Amino acid sequence: MAAETTSRWAVTRPVALFTLAGIIAVAIVGVATAIAARRVGTREAITDARTTTLIKAQNVVEPAVRNGLLTDQPAAVAQMDQVVKKSVLDRSLVRVKIWKRDGEIVYSDEPRLEGTAYQLGDDELRAIDTGVIEAEVSDLSKPENRFERSRGKLLEVYLPIRTPNGERLLFEAYFLYDAVAASGNRIWRNFAPVTIGALIALEVVQIPLAFSLARRLRTRQLERERLLRQAIDASDAERRRIASDLHDGVVQDLAGVAYELSGSARKGGVGTKTATLLDDSATQVRASIKSLRSLLVDIYPPKLADAGLPAALGDLMAKLLPRGIATTCDVDGIEQEMPEQVAALIYRAAQEAIRNVLAHSHASNAALTVTSRGGTATLDVVDDGVGFTPETATARAEEGHLGLRGLDGLAAAAGGRLDVQSAPGEGTRLHLEVPLS
Repeated sequence: MAAETTSRWAVTRPVALFTLAGIIAVAIVGVATAIAARRVGTREAITDARTTTLIKAQNVVEPAVRNGLLTDQPAAVAQMDQVVKKSVLDRSLVRVKIWKRDGEIVYSDEPRLEGTAYQLGDDELRAIDTGVIEAEVSDLSKPENRFERSRGKLLEVYLPIRTPNGERLLFEAYFLYDAVAASGNRIWRNFAPVTIGALIALEVVQIPLAFSLARRLRTRQLERERLLRQAIDASDAERRRIASDLHDGVVQDLAGVAYELSGSARKGGVGTKTATLLDDSATQVRASIKSLRSLLVDIYPPKLADAGLPAALGDLMAKLLPRGIATTCDVDGIEQEMPEQVAALIYRAAQEAIRNVLAHSHASNAALTVTSRGGTATLDVVDDGVGFTPETATARAEEGHLGLRGLDGLAAAAGGRLDVQSAPGEGTRLHLEVPLS
């Protein structure tokens, strides 16, 4: 049941992450589209305000301008006021001002501004002199804009117009900025359903495809893991069989030969030279038996299956003592019920590390630590030897020494990882992590 739950989670987790990424992408695109649409809408609204101002200034206001407007003649002002209130002002264009170049307001639909004078800015003077149309957000803190403050944020557009005698005046129109913002929101509302709807539809179509792909990948991964476990189990069985055959066959035969040689050396009637030769031969045979038994432990350690991983690791570390290497073996953190395949992987990694310590390290000290907590077993083998460079490790692999590379593959297949750190003069550290389930 636990394995089934784990397998289902292995499929649904990447799909959930994919779905979450899609939702985040939709949100990002939606926000970006909203910002872009509002900016476009704002630019379009400002362009519309400039166009409206140009049309009304040239086609409505300028034809109604009289020379008497410059001298505040009541008839000229009244005519302009009638035209502005009838044909210029509307729900969005809420204020009109006409300026002389010296800063005097000669007309406004707000009568209290007429006849007052304020300093024109550089942009406004440039508009009068060059004939360009300018648009900007109104600075309501200026005294000439004190009567517009109650209307909130405004957009002012200004351009030059002419009196009948050719004098240039500045026509200034004020638009409610809410109308400009509303245009941006309107464009956003028009584009949003299409943009976000298309993204959501794409996400809905992709989720089943992602689920199917994740399920297929998980199935292939489980098949590879099953095949690898079968290969490991077959390898273990074959190693066990070979070790058993050697122990029950060749080793026993050699033991018999050694016994016979020793017995023959002690029989009477055998010359001293022959007895010595037989005794030396028996000694060599017993040494061969000892070497074979050590080899059998390497091929398949009986204590790994019988006495457990701690005892087998202790035997491995004991091999370092005859070489004068001080050892530390800490295996107190091992769980009692460690899966057999995990114990075998830890033993093989430790065996390879100890073999490298013996063959290459010239170390004085070596420490082995195994812990098991939080669903993960870890192995650390550390020595203070000469160390090696990555180039040295690559050269050894090219020469056929594939122990560490093979262990790395086994660790990855078991869902763990193998890390070997070393540098010249700084020793070597082998670190293995493997899940217990």
